[in-house]
Amino acid sequence: MKKERCKRILRCSTVALSAATLSSCIPTIAVLTVVGTHNAEPKENPNIIFVLADDLGYADLSCMGQEKFSTPNIDKLASQGMLFTQHYSGSSVSAPSRSCLITGQHTGHTVIRGNKEMPVEGQHPLPTDTYTIFKLLKDNGYKTSVFGKWGLGAPGTEGAPENQSVDEFFGYNCQRQAHNYFPYHLWHNDEKIVLDGNKEKDENDYAPYIIHKEALDFIKENRDTTFFMWYTSVIPHAELKVPEKELLPFVGDPAFEKEVAYNGCDDGMYYKNGGYGSQKYTHATFAAMVSVLDKQVGEICATLDSLGIADNTMIVFTSDNGPHLEGGADPDFFNSNGELHGYKRDLYEGGIRVPFIVKWNKTVKKNSKSEHVSAFWDFLPTVAEIINAELPENIDGVSYLDELKGNGKQKEHDYLYWEFHENNGRQAIRKGDWKAVKYDVHNNGKIELYNLADDVSEKNDVADEYPEIVAEMDSLMKVSRTESELFKFQ
Repeated sequence: MKKERCKRILRCSTVALSAATLSSCIPTIAVLTVVGTHNAEPKENPNIIFVLADDLGYADLSCMGQEKFSTPNIDKLASQGMLFTQHYSGSSVSAPSRSCLITGQHTGHTVIRGNKEMPVEGQHPLPTDTYTIFKLLKDNGYKTSVFGKWGLGAPGTEGAPENQSVDEFFGYNCQRQAHNYFPYHLWHNDEKIVLDGNKEKDENDYAPYIIHKEALDFIKENRDTTFFMWYTSVIPHAELKVPEKELLPFVGDPAFEKEVAYNGCDDGMYYKNGGYGSQKYTHATFAAMVSVLDKQVGEICATLDSLGIADNTMIVFTSDNGPHLEGGADPDFFNSNGELHGYKRDLYEGGIRVPFIVKWNKTVKKNSKSEHVSAFWDFLPTVAEIINAELPENIDGVSYLDELKGNGKQKEHDYLYWEFHENNGRQAIRKGDWKAVKYDVHNNGKIELYNLADDVSEKNDVADEYPEIVAEMDSLMKVSRTESELFKFQ
């Protein structure tokens, strides 16, 4: 983002966006006129855009079974690429999930294993020497960027984006403050962008609008470079809130006619500092929020098409963990997890299995599906293989490039491992079709065992029937992790 654009935001209390920008899944003529058609020269390595939704459930997309509302642009993305049905997030909450994604390590090894807060703003920082996707790509000629939520290092710390090989950052530094959609400020690298924060004054001051506009401008300005964009949307996390113009099409929808007004809004002293200010009718609002995200994905794709760089851009779409229950959210009403059991913070399938879509023209077969078992920590080694770069030895991930190319040579994981440091500690292992889950780690809780091949809902604990498998899983839980001074199980 150019400096003068940043100054413009500071001078104005709002960033006014065209109503047409977010009103249709089809790009408007005006947008195409501004962008123009650009015949980009072929580049050896692809641009990469990784769209990360926040707390979007496994079945919160219509292409994954959602019936209360539709997501036509994300569905189209899936039809133009590969839809993974057995992909897992790094964790069941934000910060560790993101740490797994960018370090290529699972939660038994990655630096950030929980949502540890800093005193004023931000989360505990990644150390300066952490090897990340940003360092990998910047060292190989990429312009790196993050638009949305960071959550991996407070402003001014070694973990702040500008100190982690991120060339361009615009959005929320602190994931707690990202609970609020009309914030007091956002960040451009290390510069605080003060907003009016008055939701009644101008609803174009909606943070997802502002951040999205900056992301589109970054794509346009870097059409002739090779870039990586981590588009970390805050939708549909925490409070449920959209501008009225986005909500109106859903108000009165028969799908929500039995909706009861939510009366649990936190409008007290903590609102806009992490508390929730959800709108009255949360079912309609949730559908409207996901619709905004869907339109924004469509606009990213339209911009790439208009610039002539779509064929050389790999687009990934997923969610950081399962659906949440805060702020009036109602994943049971939307059947957000389909057959899966559990929510955000769970290590059951509903907390960590997420939708995963990869579109890469001329490389990934259109309208294809994959049952390959993969996870967030596979992204870094996949990118390394794409650009033919070497990796350090401490990477837990396995490249899924062979699966994307459909050449039948895909390497499989021996097993996947997760740990979670809230709620008395939790661990999980998936090995083949077997899934072991251990809650109350602090008190040496019992291991549960499920066969996902015939019990994806994890209803039937068969631990007593297979003691030898339980023993193997218990052993794997012990050897799959290294101790962390910051995140301990006691």
